[in-house]
Amino acid sequence: MSESLVEFDQRHVWHPYSSAKPKFSNLVVQSAHGVKLKLDDGRELIDGMASWWSALHGYNHPQLNKAVSDQLANMSHVMFGGLTHKPAVTLCERLLKLAPAMQHVFLADSGSVSVEVALKMALQFQYSTGRPERTKVASLRGGYHGDTLGAMSVCDPDTGMHRLFANYVPEQLFIDRPLIRYGDAWDDQALDSIRAMFEANKNELAAIILEPIVQGAGGMWFYAKHYVQGIREVCDEFDVLLIADEIATACGRTGHWLACDDAGVTPDILCLGKAMTGGYMSLAATMTTASVAEGIANSECSALMHGPTFMANPLACAVANANLELLEQNNWQAQVAAINSVLRKELAEAKNFAGVTDVRTHGAIGVIETSQAVDMQTAQKICLEDGVWLRPFGRLIYTMPPYITEPSDIVRVTNAMKRMARLAT
Repeated sequence: MSESLVEFDQRHVWHPYSSAKPKFSNLVVQSAHGVKLKLDDGRELIDGMASWWSALHGYNHPQLNKAVSDQLANMSHVMFGGLTHKPAVTLCERLLKLAPAMQHVFLADSGSVSVEVALKMALQFQYSTGRPERTKVASLRGGYHGDTLGAMSVCDPDTGMHRLFANYVPEQLFIDRPLIRYGDAWDDQALDSIRAMFEANKNELAAIILEPIVQGAGGMWFYAKHYVQGIREVCDEFDVLLIADEIATACGRTGHWLACDDAGVTPDILCLGKAMTGGYMSLAATMTTASVAEGIANSECSALMHGPTFMANPLACAVANANLELLEQNNWQAQVAAINSVLRKELAEAKNFAGVTDVRTHGAIGVIETSQAVDMQTAQKICLEDGVWLRPFGRLIYTMPPYITEPSDIVRVTNAMKRMARLAT
């Protein structure tokens, strides 16, 4: 291991959600292939995180590599203002086939930016259709939608990671986190508080944003799809737009192509990201219906004033197209079902651990929730000893592995999760 590299990294390189003066060093990855990360000392770790849920096919996949290299031979980037290109148009055509109720696609460069675009769309739609007083957005507590300012405003204001910035972001409206779990008996009264909030704020409410069925970074919470169905109905009643943040759940992670598909719900605006390129490059999309797009386009201010420099980057679009093709070829439904089967079987034991408060799985997601926060240095030590890579946060030990992960490797990941859970007491 190069000590100079590690030391420089620890002194000067600021990593996500960490201090500029970290207590321990980061691991140095030399290469990655399949589902394994190879460290610079030769050790290999099975990646149970899919690089924050994006590397669906693992690493160094020949089909995805070829898509990038073929596109690189033509052009790596060109501005999207006044110009277009085949990789972007092909990608938008594919996305619209996968979400047929949507009619327009705005390609962005990250999930947070796709949320910013969605919020702008919603507010501009209300302004353009004669309701400029509708400037508030509702959100579910326990939700997480990104780290940029607009996205931060609709993340949980109390338990989220952005409390420090409460005085700098727009003040939005929040609804209690859905408590009825996925698959549990439904009670229509669970929607009473939602309807009451809409009624009390009907003159200023422009939209509601939610992560359908699976709340990701806000707590890995899986809730009843009836909430999504009920909120869709209330949105229709009060002429409020429904924004579905599927940045973490799209591309089959929940066992359905979109979590909204499971609920049988069509949102007005749909955010995609993370897994769009199979973990190769940053790319996101904000999709919307003809009604929303035409409401904006038919007004005096018809342009949506947003335009990232690297919007519709050809390399990213090309590998996204290859990623979507590969998902179909690999039968992603069967892959996700197989992962879920192993996760349910292997994690069940953890329900009996003294320091564990809950164990839950949904699609290709497995979670152990503990009563005490996980010590990150201990977690890293276990990862190195067990040959896996996990990144717990708070009291949540979870995995969202690549779809190509073999059952034996999933077992190694779940064993490491259980080791961490036993020590988090």
